[in-house]
Amino acid sequence: MLEIINLRKTFNPGTVNEKTALDGVSLTLRDGDFVSVIGGNGAGKSTLLNAVAGTWLVDSGTISIDGVNVTRLPEHKRAQFIGRVFQDPMMGTAATMQIEENLALALRRGKRRTLRAGITAAERDRYRELLKILGLGLEDRLTTKVGLLSGGQRQALTLLMATLQKPKLLLLDEHTAALDPKTAAKVLETTERIIQRDHLTTLMITHNMRDAIAHGNRLIMMYDGRIVVDVSGEEKQRLTVEDLLRKFAEASGEELANDRMMLAN
Repeated sequence: MLEIINLRKTFNPGTVNEKTALDGVSLTLRDGDFVSVIGGNGAGKSTLLNAVAGTWLVDSGTISIDGVNVTRLPEHKRAQFIGRVFQDPMMGTAATMQIEENLALALRRGKRRTLRAGITAAERDRYRELLKILGLGLEDRLTTKVGLLSGGQRQALTLLMATLQKPKLLLLDEHTAALDPKTAAKVLETTERIIQRDHLTTLMITHNMRDAIAHGNRLIMMYDGRIVVDVSGEEKQRLTVEDLLRKFAEASGEELANDRMMLAN
């Protein structure tokens, strides 16, 4: 479903600020894979996600989604394959529009505009059923302006919008990092449920080791622009934070010293 071959990306080449963000990264996701990506600051996690999304074009290597080579496609043309949820709950929704209007926009994304009436009664019924999955009571607030929702409610709504058309690939960019622990756990639970229900191929970046271990069928750890740990199946199910730290030390030759990651465990 997603195939990345020998991806390289360097920022500010030839200057004192030169930084190799991706150093020959290769990664293949099968249909339905849910992969957690973890690593310290500057490891290359966000660069990898942005390279797949088309936010930044890579220097070399190839990216294919569902058999289509998208390496040189601009971000807006890749959007037909991708659903994305950002770290900032304010992104991904239109604050001045109602909940039902946001969902209608997501449902019509990429489709031809027509002169038919706006949101039909059947659509509203569908939106209510979808919103019930979130367990936040939003199904009874279809006409509420999104800007009046809490950060957790907006992020859950963004997740629903990103998966409404069942994208070929779902990208989650630390989508619970800005939420309080209780709300983050609720959004992650909903994320897992939607991914399993729709069999979505997913790449999720997180700083939280426990979340990376608990969610998904595969975990990769990045360091210095490379994938240094890749575990899946039964090995991942048995994995502990201590195991992950040991694997990182063995693969990188260094101790993992990132306050944000350590505090998240």
